[in-house]
Amino acid sequence: MSNIAFLGTGLLGAAFVEAALGRGESVTVWNRSRGKAEALKPFGARVADTPAAAVEGADRVHLVLQDDASVDEVIAALRPGLAPTAMIIDHTTTQPHKTAERVARLNAEGVAYLHCPVFIGPVAARKSEGIILASGPEALFARVKPALERMATRVEYFGERGELAAAYKLIGNCMLLSITGVVADAFAVGAGAGITPADAMKLLEFFNPAGVIAGRGKKMAAGDYSATFELTMARKDIRLMIETAGEQPLATLPGLATRMDAMIAAGRGQDDIGVIAAR
Repeated sequence: MSNIAFLGTGLLGAAFVEAALGRGESVTVWNRSRGKAEALKPFGARVADTPAAAVEGADRVHLVLQDDASVDEVIAALRPGLAPTAMIIDHTTTQPHKTAERVARLNAEGVAYLHCPVFIGPVAARKSEGIILASGPEALFARVKPALERMATRVEYFGERGELAAAYKLIGNCMLLSITGVVADAFAVGAGAGITPADAMKLLEFFNPAGVIAGRGKKMAAGDYSATFELTMARKDIRLMIETAGEQPLATLPGLATRMDAMIAAGRGQDDIGVIAAR
């Protein structure tokens, strides 16, 4: 049975802890707001008063924190209790350049540290489902790969460059968050035409834009802007959407319109809509 620590027991961290305890692992937890850590006692977790106390005797230390600043602060606080053989696995979504610096600095100082952000929500975490990304020293990844595979459906290692997992995490979140904004705007357009969000979602019963997104994305990545949907025609549709939404708040359409206008002014109006990715 592994002795592990989880520092950061918000929605995701708590779900990871519950899953680990369900697998029979011995878990000590710490959270800045102690109540969130105390809530895990009924599941069998031990609660520590400080980060250093939480990691004493731990083989693995999992961080599920808010940002770069909190990661640096908590790592500094836990190091007095960290065993020389222990390994820090950081699941926090962080800035790639700062992550690369952290990976290089900590490992040079003798602290085994691997960045492993996730595409996992609390529900999936409790079922050990979802995706874990990893990058950094390959020897460290090989050491913890079996443990990571117990936490998720899929584990993807991107190589030695410490910033890559962080970068791919941001790329993925960019897609997820942008899609959320697009759905909000689709509801706004529907509302302007008297269609409820629930009825708007019925469109997906027979219209799935995912395939179109993947196909156009591949063309955009290759710099192929041969038109299947001309930019000027797409811009006309954006105008119709904004007009139909009326006074409804919009999350993404105004910014998209601005980018389209800039590319049309640059003489790219007859290219495919994907030309908005041109640099």
